[in-house]
Amino acid sequence: MEISITRTTTPKAKPEKGAALGFGKIFTDHMFVMDYCPEKGWHDARIVPYAPLMMDPASMVLHYGQAIFEGMKAYKTKEGKILLFRPDKNMARTNSSNDRLCIPKIDEEFCTKALCELIKVDQDWIPQEKDTALYIRPFIIATDVHLGVKPSQTYKYIIILSPVGSYYPEGINPVKIYVEDNYVRAVKGGMGHTKTAGNYAASIKAQEVAQEKGYTQVLWLDGVERKYVEEVGTMNVFFVIDGKVVTPALEGSLLPGVTRDSVIQILKYWGVPCEERRLSIQELYEANDAGKLDEAFGTGTAAVISPIGELNWEGKIATINGGKTGPIAERLYNSITDIQNGRAEDVLGWTYEVK
Repeated sequence: MEISITRTTTPKAKPEKGAALGFGKIFTDHMFVMDYCPEKGWHDARIVPYAPLMMDPASMVLHYGQAIFEGMKAYKTKEGKILLFRPDKNMARTNSSNDRLCIPKIDEEFCTKALCELIKVDQDWIPQEKDTALYIRPFIIATDVHLGVKPSQTYKYIIILSPVGSYYPEGINPVKIYVEDNYVRAVKGGMGHTKTAGNYAASIKAQEVAQEKGYTQVLWLDGVERKYVEEVGTMNVFFVIDGKVVTPALEGSLLPGVTRDSVIQILKYWGVPCEERRLSIQELYEANDAGKLDEAFGTGTAAVISPIGELNWEGKIATINGGKTGPIAERLYNSITDIQNGRAEDVLGWTYEVK
């Protein structure tokens, strides 16, 4: 499939060097769009000026939530190369989400090519200051004009780009997390393992409550017994207990994060013990009381590594590592961001150069 390119005639002003970018607030000049219908499959691949979408009020995505998305980043090295980090994993997860939402699968290789073409068109938007990147948001929405619960027959695949700084205001400094034991986000057999809009809508109320209490994010417990740790709202989560790194096992109700997988592989490469298993909140608090909870951190594309300095579960405060960033979290952050930005040798073969 050919990709047509229509360049904007009214380019936006780019952020000044050193300006605070925030996260997901600024968007580049162009976007990639591709359509689907049963007769043609995925077709009409195009890069066009960034603009609002024209949608019928009865578009099915607006009523039944048939939508998936991904999150990736592009980085520009000091030599001027543009690097992606494990895009094959994001493309594969796109199709996993598509399968669960009854959305036609994409051609992963073609969509990687399309992404590269879009990035090349808007490459001057890639920030190069410390802890910045070009965030990439591919998504698919159902576009049939119909009221009735069934899979749509037509879809749009869109990629937009946004220059970003740190996801959390704290940056690499530890965040405070509220343990949620009232609301439920996902259960095994549901859609917790997919990046679908509804999963995030389900998290908003609990996150609002947590922020009112002065906490940055929510740590979800399992939706059945309400006692096993699952994930933080925007991150997978890891704990260092008595020298061993532990993360909740993938059992269908939490997202198989790309950064999560990268952390596990790096720890194994370093020879650091790492377990994927069920982990109760009670075990965590007992480990902390015994002085064995050495550190905790979240992982995700947006934040990369986010140390956790405090947990609040049923009003019981657990301060972790004195509220400071732990050595494993710091080492992982430096290692992954150095690979992503081309500052370190990519010994595991994860970077993908945009050419």
